[in-house]
Amino acid sequence: MTRAAAFAVGAVAGYLADARFADPRRGHPVAVFGSTAGRLEKRLWRDDRAVGTAYTALCVGAVAAGAVAAERVLGRRPAGRAALAAAATWTVLGGTSLTREARTIGRSLAAGDLTAARERLPHLCGRDPSALDEQQIARAVVESVAENTADAVVNALVWGAVAGTPGLLAFRAVNTLDAMVGHRSPRHARFGWASARLDDVAGWPGARLTALLTVAAAPEPRTAWRVWRRDGSAHPSPNAGQAESAFAGAVGVRLGGTLRYGDGASPGPGVPPAEGWGRVEHRPVLGGELRPVGVDDIERACVLSRRVGALALGTTVAGHLLLRAALRRGKA
Repeated sequence: MTRAAAFAVGAVAGYLADARFADPRRGHPVAVFGSTAGRLEKRLWRDDRAVGTAYTALCVGAVAAGAVAAERVLGRRPAGRAALAAAATWTVLGGTSLTREARTIGRSLAAGDLTAARERLPHLCGRDPSALDEQQIARAVVESVAENTADAVVNALVWGAVAGTPGLLAFRAVNTLDAMVGHRSPRHARFGWASARLDDVAGWPGARLTALLTVAAAPEPRTAWRVWRRDGSAHPSPNAGQAESAFAGAVGVRLGGTLRYGDGASPGPGVPPAEGWGRVEHRPVLGGELRPVGVDDIERACVLSRRVGALALGTTVAGHLLLRAALRRGKA
């Protein structure tokens, strides 16, 4: 078995492990990384871009170097390389936890329990739920499913296709740092600048691939394509609007508008954000001609997310095999 084939087998196994087991509730490696990075931030923090850049480089570099070292030790045989890729893929993917959180909120809304839905929403995204009604919570959930399908699934697989196990783990480190210090707040406006910009760059290819795969998986591909191409760049984020606009067209709903965020964004599904709600954003509407989001659209978004994830797995595994084959031919 070639090195590329071993990685491909491991990536598929890790994807299936995420689908079956989701994320562990305790001791998740991403949570351990987040805790370590958080302690390091407290020691290094200065209101300075240069210090924040060094912090980002140190955190991401340590993860990438550790992954390279693990490959050299464990990846000498195909079985070891496949096992390492499987463990890394399971670690970085969050698609199953994402849809579970979304469906939990959807069930609360369907049962008329608005209080429970509001209490659960911060575990999925950094929105202030206190004044949100049923429709607004449903919209927040669909938007979060769209954005996190790109961040928690497609982007990680893309970087795995490009750089193998180190690519998988390095991207998750970048994305986690962005959630921790990359948001706009007085404390992190300068210190988190490098993390936010690096996440924008790392997320660029996966966001576009997410949109393309969403169009391919949509019940009405023409609508998804039209809304994505027209509204994808209207979002203030260079990447989030790609997935959200494609999801808007695919599900057939209107997304965007005024949002109220906490001082800290959620680091991922199942992990609550920092307390405090102080940031308001007025975003362009995506799919303005479509209907408002309903509770049933949460399930539609979840089904779409799983389809996109499966397509991303196939696309990126094939891409990795082709890339490695091309590199071998080039060396020959």
